[in-house]
Amino acid sequence: MMSQRKNFGKFVIAPDSFKESLDASSVADSIARGLKKIFTDAEYDLIPMADGGEGTVDAMVYATDGQIVSAEVADPLGRQIEAKFGILGDGTTAVIEMAAASGLPLLSGDERNPMKTTTFGTGQLIQAALDKGVSRIIIGIGGSATVDGGAGMVSALGGKLLEESGRKIEPTGAGLAKISHIDLSDFDERVYQTEFLVACDVDNPLTGSKGAARVFGPQKGADSAMVAQLDKNLSRFAKCISEQVGIDVTNLPGAGAAGGLGAGLVAFCKAKLESGSQLIADAVNLANRLKNADICFTGEGKIDEQSIYGKVCWRVADIAHQQNIPTIALVGTIGDGAEKCIPPIDAIFSIIDR
Repeated sequence: MMSQRKNFGKFVIAPDSFKESLDASSVADSIARGLKKIFTDAEYDLIPMADGGEGTVDAMVYATDGQIVSAEVADPLGRQIEAKFGILGDGTTAVIEMAAASGLPLLSGDERNPMKTTTFGTGQLIQAALDKGVSRIIIGIGGSATVDGGAGMVSALGGKLLEESGRKIEPTGAGLAKISHIDLSDFDERVYQTEFLVACDVDNPLTGSKGAARVFGPQKGADSAMVAQLDKNLSRFAKCISEQVGIDVTNLPGAGAAGGLGAGLVAFCKAKLESGSQLIADAVNLANRLKNADICFTGEGKIDEQSIYGKVCWRVADIAHQQNIPTIALVGTIGDGAEKCIPPIDAIFSIIDR
């Protein structure tokens, strides 16, 4: 007797990007095209996902039917570039990737030097978003070229970081060696009326052996002497923040993310540091959109033991699992420890044959 194919009513397709191959929206489109060849009458809800790193703006704008906006900002070395950010479909939420203005890919190999780089352009992106009248800003802080503790960002928003003589410091990793006073009298007041949420998937403190300089400085071009100086400078900045702003960021989990931008956003924008994949799942209303789904599909370039620490595939499956919806992960590579993702993922398939 011939078995009958189940008549599926709804597929939710919520993948991450496949780095250097396809962005998340293209992955979702590809999965949907394949399924539609068989399940012609099903309902399809495509929800491109991200974790706060590269592709976050595109994924969230696509998933919420928002819009891309451009702004002229400074790159990590102060050169003028055009960077994009997103306004989500609700019209009141902006999404920013700090790497669009202050990211490592904006520099050539011999330009990478976190003593000289700044997050000033990220502050300009925040200002551009505020100019659009938003009441909430989501910031993905992966891929930074900086170890300035957010000094550049604060400066772009009107804060004055001063030497003991009253002269402004350079808002760079090196410049923090001279910081003595923080003057927020001209700081953009719209910041205080805006909710800031930071997509942050590391828990490194600002300073010390696991801090921003020692863990992430070398990949941004710092040698051992620079690492030691940057760590000392961040400690000096943290002391000023504690004494003059009243917030202790030194040992805050996640403060060391993006060269200390996590600390700067908490101290000056009252930001909340959250899991990137969970933050974005909430922003695109994933749990609600999964209701009444028969199957959820997710995917990413590689799945392995690290995926259980909140990467997109695991996060999507966990939310679906809570509603008893089976999840299939389509991935490029199945790495060591991938079996630890089952459950909440129900099945994992590689899309390549070698």
